[in-house]
Amino acid sequence: MASGLGKPKRKRHGLALIVALAAAAWAVGFVIFAETIPETTPPATAKTDVIVVLTGGSLRLEAGLALLEQGAAKKLFVSGVHRGVDVEELLRLQKRSPDRLQCCIVLGHDAADTIGNAEETAAWLKQQNVKSIRLVTAGYHMPRSMLEFRSAMPDLIILPHPVSPDHVKHEIWYRYPGTALLIAGEYTKFLLAWARHAAQSLISDIV
Repeated sequence: MASGLGKPKRKRHGLALIVALAAAAWAVGFVIFAETIPETTPPATAKTDVIVVLTGGSLRLEAGLALLEQGAAKKLFVSGVHRGVDVEELLRLQKRSPDRLQCCIVLGHDAADTIGNAEETAAWLKQQNVKSIRLVTAGYHMPRSMLEFRSAMPDLIILPHPVSPDHVKHEIWYRYPGTALLIAGEYTKFLLAWARHAAQSLISDIV
């Protein structure tokens, strides 16, 4: 009897150990992720064919427009723009003159998430003779963005250009619960995206 009763207990202990190890692995990975958020930006002289800005955070569009004005690329593609917003309205909101830049900006209105950003950008780039892009998004969002963009456009040269919003204190994230939660959520999304791509690659190899 004692032996039979001990089996469920051992199973519970084994499950608890697996959960504890998974939590520890997640925590270690999270710290590494938080401490290695990219913040170095290449100079505008490192030119690409197109600048791609992913909407969803402050400074991204501002940085993209500044790079376009500095001649870092000849075109700017903005992915994930709200429907109803055109280039003229976007420039007005950014306090830029439409006369100078309107001809060089293309807006994408279909993307609702990072996967959609990559798909929307890839679809537009198919119509262009483009070999390289500069990808502008928040530093904490860059790892997942690069993962999705490299998967959607494996032959494209992608130059990451991270921006650091003032409200995201990623250098001292451990002092700011809001920043820590933001980065933790992004790290979890990155892991899920990585797992999805790994599974897709494995399935394609088997098939």
